[in-house]
Amino acid sequence: MADEQKKQERGEGAPAEDPAEAPPEPQTLEDAKALLQKEKEEAQRFLANWQRAEADFVNYKRRAEQERAETTRLANAALIINVLPVLDDMERALASLNIELAGLTWFDGIRLIHRKLQLVLESAGVTQIEAEGRPFDPRFHEAVMYGEGEEGKVVAEVQRGYKLHDRVLRPAMVVVGKGKEKEEEKPTEGEQKPEEGES
Repeated sequence: MADEQKKQERGEGAPAEDPAEAPPEPQTLEDAKALLQKEKEEAQRFLANWQRAEADFVNYKRRAEQERAETTRLANAALIINVLPVLDDMERALASLNIELAGLTWFDGIRLIHRKLQLVLESAGVTQIEAEGRPFDPRFHEAVMYGEGEEGKVVAEVQRGYKLHDRVLRPAMVVVGKGKEKEEEKPTEGEQKPEEGES
């Protein structure tokens, strides 16, 4: 008996009260209908909240996958940007070699290494930016100087540009045509130059 009294004082033996009070028993049919309507509305609210949470989770998953894919693409882009100068150096070295060396095995080996490097970059989605003979496009070309040629067209390529899928890794450095200089207007046979002193 003393033990039960101590338990009650500490609150151990007392029945646990439900924090959410139970709804009152309906007394009439209208009360029952109102209670049913209230419960339906609450169930609809819970369903809407659950659907919203599910949609948020699906969106979160899609965003996380996109971010992961973008991170992978950016990591690939950073690596490829660092490899491009090596490719440029190989191309300059091959261009500067004498054509008489073409039959030597080491020369052919360097050409094969160069081709293999190009194939590795192509398989990663790297493509060259077309420049020479094309209209100048600031999205893909970087003008470094003007030269003789058709106005607004690329007349020469100083450094090759590259894209990774649809993203420009390095724009092509190009020489843009400035057009032919207009010849000084010569008077036609019927016209005469105004003499000095005439206005």
